[in-house]
Amino acid sequence: SLWHSPELLSDIQDGYSVSGHLLVCFSSGYFIHDSLDIIFNHQSRSSWEYLVHHAMAISAFISLIITGRFLVAAVLLLLVEVSNIFLTIRMLLKMSNVPSPALYEANKYINLVVYFAFRLAPQAYLTWYFLRYVEVQGQGAFLTANLLLLDAMILMYFSRLLRSDFFPSLRKGSAGRDVDGEKFLID
Repeated sequence: SLWHSPELLSDIQDGYSVSGHLLVCFSSGYFIHDSLDIIFNHQSRSSWEYLVHHAMAISAFISLIITGRFLVAAVLLLLVEVSNIFLTIRMLLKMSNVPSPALYEANKYINLVVYFAFRLAPQAYLTWYFLRYVEVQGQGAFLTANLLLLDAMILMYFSRLLRSDFFPSLRKGSAGRDVDGEKFLID
């Protein structure tokens, strides 16, 4: 959507493209499906963070679909999904106990760069944009609150990723438990 219509970036609030609209509709359907899958397969307790993330995405995307505003912001936020490729590769490598640590090491660094470029940077830009230019009432306030909550989640996940992959000695406390009792990105 952004590749074919780069001019959309000049109007984050009111820019529109059919492909962007369809992308947001499709992504909303994915988030709904994945949420139902988590619930129906009794994974809610272990996946509550995903359910919170999905609920925020679904509510924000539906508000965008209904109003037709902030479509470009949603498309920019969907750039975060690019980093899921390397997060999934990371998880599969850990689960399969791949005998070659070089593959995991290479993915670890690629994952870090992609996480920054496609997760942290777009999220930071949109948060800055919303705090600076978007009205703090109605849909703008709702989307700003969603962005700030997503910021907290993304930073928490980034912290876990750094501790797990780059500072593993910080992962375990003296009693063999996680330092802060949280689940790290190791499964």
